[in-house]
Amino acid sequence: MSAASSQTAPAVIDTSATPTLKHDHGTVPVQTRSERFKSYDPEAFPAVTGREVEWKFTPVDRIRHFFTGELDGSRYPFEQQIDGAAVIEWIDRDDSRIGRAGIPEEPASANAWASFQEALLVTVTGEAVRLHLDRNQLGDTPRAAHTVIHAEENSRGIVLLENSGPAQLDENVEIILDPGAQLTVVTVHEWDDDALHVASHFARLGHGASLKHVAVSLGGSLVRVNPSVHLASEGSEIEAFGVYFADAGQHLEHQVFINHDAPHTRSRVTYKGALQGTDARSVWIGDVLIQQTATGTDSYEENRNLLLTDGTRSDSVPNLEIETGDIAGAGHASASGRFDDEQLFYLESRGIPEEEARRLVVRGFLSDIIQKIGSPELEQRLEDAIELELRGEGASK
Repeated sequence: MSAASSQTAPAVIDTSATPTLKHDHGTVPVQTRSERFKSYDPEAFPAVTGREVEWKFTPVDRIRHFFTGELDGSRYPFEQQIDGAAVIEWIDRDDSRIGRAGIPEEPASANAWASFQEALLVTVTGEAVRLHLDRNQLGDTPRAAHTVIHAEENSRGIVLLENSGPAQLDENVEIILDPGAQLTVVTVHEWDDDALHVASHFARLGHGASLKHVAVSLGGSLVRVNPSVHLASEGSEIEAFGVYFADAGQHLEHQVFINHDAPHTRSRVTYKGALQGTDARSVWIGDVLIQQTATGTDSYEENRNLLLTDGTRSDSVPNLEIETGDIAGAGHASASGRFDDEQLFYLESRGIPEEEARRLVVRGFLSDIIQKIGSPELEQRLEDAIELELRGEGASK
């Protein structure tokens, strides 16, 4: 652990939950997301064996150095473009604007929190804001990062966090929406083939606030992005989208937690992925909690995976916890499979060669998510990136 880890945490550590629960038949693991242990101290977590519910699908040996190892928490270079009323600045780790969205639930997140020296603060203050951060020079040194994205009351904007090049990045991202704010946050991962990236995203939404969170994972050896959204005030809503394309040897993982904690909140979670090549692997876990206080909740989550070749594996686990019967609706769906033969037959019967027909089917399958972003230029660029992936010509290939 780095020297920075001895500094005071920005909020009270939640130790009310423990890693295990006592049962008449002995000690059993915590199974529900809401009961997981939380701490800013990586050494407070038990050693990761890979059998834990949150780690059992992850090749933990590839990222074990993120759990307690030394991380460079200094400032890093980035490129920025701002159109509209927004401010980007570095702030000290003891700034009161840090620690309002969540608390780490696993040691990699806690180690990143303990190791960063300064946080990058993005403040959206006006309407129709478009802000682009491009991180493409992080290098191969294991690094910790902390980003806070704050949308002020009634502000509106799109924040794009783009990642490419080499990296060993362990990070936390906090997203705070004040009442009435409407924000889209897009994270794009087009890392080099050997890059490692573990990220925990914490979002907290105020009264009537609306967040669209989009995760696009195309590159990297192992990319694990875990968005956790707290619908803490009445009328808040989240649309969480994800699209990913795993090639041979890639591991792309997303664990989503939606916590309905206030009346009349709404959530929609839709993740889609395609896999091709030996040992291409994707993991999606969707946890939705509807608390007793969340009357009138409307929630639905789904994950779809398209397996393009033999040797791929996709794990898809939707979980739904409901603590009140007074809801508008809740449900989930999950499916993984191969091409729709009827779609291929339709295209081939109109003179389209089989290989081209397959590409069209995959692009249509994934484009459904990309078109939710709301930025035509970014949508087109991602469409082109997926086309390159289909042809085996991705940016880092």
